[in-house]
Amino acid sequence: MDKPEITQAMIDAYDEYTHLTLDRRGFMEKLTRLAGSGAAAAAIAPMLAASKAQAALTPDNDERLTIEHLSWPGAGGEMKGYFARPKQASAPLGGVLVIHENRGLNPHIEDVTRRMALEGFAALAPDFLSPQGGTPEDEDKARDMFAKLDMDVTVKNAESARAFLAKHQGVNGKVGAVGFCWGGGLVNRLAAASPELKAGVAYYGAQPPADQVPAIKASLMLHYAGLDERINAGIDAYRKALEANGKSVEIFVYDGVNHAFNNDTSQARYNKQAADLAWSRTVAFLKKNLA
Repeated sequence: MDKPEITQAMIDAYDEYTHLTLDRRGFMEKLTRLAGSGAAAAAIAPMLAASKAQAALTPDNDERLTIEHLSWPGAGGEMKGYFARPKQASAPLGGVLVIHENRGLNPHIEDVTRRMALEGFAALAPDFLSPQGGTPEDEDKARDMFAKLDMDVTVKNAESARAFLAKHQGVNGKVGAVGFCWGGGLVNRLAAASPELKAGVAYYGAQPPADQVPAIKASLMLHYAGLDERINAGIDAYRKALEANGKSVEIFVYDGVNHAFNNDTSQARYNKQAADLAWSRTVAFLKKNLA
């Protein structure tokens, strides 16, 4: 069987399903119309979604790393997270929060956390679904759980993670954050809420309310996908507000790529060239600000 053709309309339909109002049934009905048949839609759907079957770039027992599951007090309850740091670090390291997409703390984000640790950081990926019992196996269930999160409480939980990591053994006290999709939006909000955050990197993340921009102290790096019309609609206003308030920001738009271009478990949306370039910029930025 020939490989199915994936169109931009199909990718847009998946984005509507994962981020807006389209439910699973509505998504499959729309995909069937776009693909021409139910069989074609069934073949294409897994290529649009992130796949847990995709091999991690770093093994979950990488001998170069110390890996732990940690917990700390959050805003009204216990927070849990996945922590990784280099075993052979000779000096305290900068800390990096790795903030997940709207599917929760899954194997892909754990893999990204290990990658960040291998770049020379103490990396902590909080599970922001901890107040609801933690990230479930069923990603559709996780998506529904995100709709029930209180954003003010969630930002406080992000700040609790920053404060916990800053004081963790082997961390130099300086903490930055990198987030993807929903996590990118949370990085923007954390930057506005936390004067102690040193650096924030948001991948295709929703912009914060304009009245929060003056409070931002962290240096920011913002990565956007050129085809991501939904998120990109807020770039100009955010840029103007940041510049008007004298904030330190670098903004990069990667032409011809889709939302979630960094997620290598999503066959249809991942773009290696853009992901590699954004990652190299991210690592250099964090090393500069967290040293």
